Amino acid sequence: MTQPFLFSAASALSAIGDRTGINRFEYMIRHGSMKAGLYAPHRRDEQGTHKQDELYVVLTGTGIFTKSGVEVAFSPGDLIFVEAGADHRFVEFSNDFTCWALFWGPEGGEG
Repeated sequence: MTQPFLFSAASALSAIGDRTGINRFEYMIRHGSMKAGLYAPHRRDEQGTHKQDELYVVLTGTGIFTKSGVEVAFSPGDLIFVEAGADHRFVEFSNDFTCWALFWGPEGGEG
């Protein structure tokens, strides 16, 4: 059986459903060191640091993102890079905020 190669935000949101947890997340694909999922936090973002490098692709919503003490505004279409081990989070965001989160590479990040 062939693995799917197209993953829609709608199918990811459906997989997350009405979860009541704060950090609503669902991996949609894993391949080698890469994994990608939809992230739709509720009210606040309580994630910690990650062992791999990461990209966020903002789909919907707006807000403020902080990494290593630096804050930036974000909106749909923005791409946010976070190196492995960096302290980061979405500190403010609209109720409709969703993004793809993509992780890859070795623990500790790429050189």
